[in-house]
Amino acid sequence: MSVFTAHTAETAPAAARPTVEGVRRRFGFLPTPVALMAESPQLLAGFLTANAGFEQTALNPLEREVVVLAVATTNECHVCVALHTGTLTQLGATAEQIAALRAGSALPEPRLEALRRFTLAVLDHRGAVPDDELANFLAAGYQPRHALDVVLGVGTYTISTFANRLTRAPLDPPLAAHAWTPAA
Repeated sequence: MSVFTAHTAETAPAAARPTVEGVRRRFGFLPTPVALMAESPQLLAGFLTANAGFEQTALNPLEREVVVLAVATTNECHVCVALHTGTLTQLGATAEQIAALRAGSALPEPRLEALRRFTLAVLDHRGAVPDDELANFLAAGYQPRHALDVVLGVGTYTISTFANRLTRAPLDPPLAAHAWTPAA
């Protein structure tokens, strides 16, 4: 039994209601993870604000999804992996790219693989990325700004993955085609 409530626009705390309604309008339904995060209006607003900032970084949409999937698979968030698999599909990512990201394995494109590996280094070293790993990232054509953009993505999706796991957010039916479970 969960102690968390999947809120609606009517049951959410007053401070979360406008945000919940905005998300519902954007998606055409209220994703259960958002409904669960609404219990803390500050968490919900913080995640959505950080996500909006991450969407404006110098990383292109596919690169942002590489960061998100690296965080989501590392943190074993089935909801994030499913949702962002759908995003990758909409972006036109190849089946090989999607499969590699979902499996946490090497990407076929060296530049994207450098980004994936750097994201994992940020996670593994809690930001204190060894000089050689940062140098490899920069040698792939990224700039120092991109390294900080990765940190924003890691922070944003750490919020999401941790909240989804804590609340045991279920997978909404529209995401069922992209269901994912971590490797044993």
